[in-house]
Amino acid sequence: MDVGFIGLGRMGRAMAANLVEAGHTVRVWNRSAGPEIEGATRVASAAEAFRGDAAITMLADDAALRAVIVEGGLLDAPERPAVHVGMSTVSVALSRDLAAIHARAGVGYVAAPVFGRPDAAAAGALNIVAAGPESEIGRVQPLLDAMGAKTWRFGDAPERANAVKLAGNFMIVSAIEAMGEAAAFAEGHGVAGADLLEMLTATLFASPVYKNYGGLIAAKRYEPPGFTLRLGLKDVRLALAAAEEAQVPMPFASVLRDNLLDALAHRAGDIDLAGLATVAARRSGR
Repeated sequence: MDVGFIGLGRMGRAMAANLVEAGHTVRVWNRSAGPEIEGATRVASAAEAFRGDAAITMLADDAALRAVIVEGGLLDAPERPAVHVGMSTVSVALSRDLAAIHARAGVGYVAAPVFGRPDAAAAGALNIVAAGPESEIGRVQPLLDAMGAKTWRFGDAPERANAVKLAGNFMIVSAIEAMGEAAAFAEGHGVAGADLLEMLTATLFASPVYKNYGGLIAAKRYEPPGFTLRLGLKDVRLALAAAEEAQVPMPFASVLRDNLLDALAHRAGDIDLAGLATVAARRSGR
């Protein structure tokens, strides 16, 4: 397929490379200079990428996606893609707006955010959460297959995929907070936090999120980041906004927001999300 890829951050660069590896023709564009993707064609503007069989966006946040696609006028350009696949983690509200804007422009829209860190992206092992018209998802399924291990479909309303993504990220941050507090608690009683986490993530909590983030917390390995605390705060805020819209109380999400703000106030915004554990450790005097 002829594909445009917009956004070459830690995740996007690996995803675009996998599309090239799968034999697709890929044009790439990034807001900054960005890395070279072997086998892909770098284009000079977002409009040159936003055309062909499909265009994929993997941008940092709502503001970036809105600036490039909507305010940048790409949906009014003479050449547009058959389908836009939005793979960024953005708000439920923006995803709903984008679906309506694309429908008016006659361009298909599929929301397909992902679960997985940069190493999973490089291995083509992402879990992709997709929502949108079945025909449009089917059209871009070969692209999703090149980037992920499995595509999970959640209906024909694109914003549902973003709700699932935010719910999942809320659970991930909750798990990190729990491990950070548990490790600080154990150390308060003379038990090494690393030993506690090694035992629990090998037994009662032997799942990828606990094992992977628990290992980072145990080793205090927060750099280089796979996903930053700053982005974690962005996602928790998005979850709270969507929760308020649906009148769904999420009291613990408010706790997580404040603890993430605490980390940013201590200049830790650009370390790995696992570094949320440092807040509990610091508050306990460790």
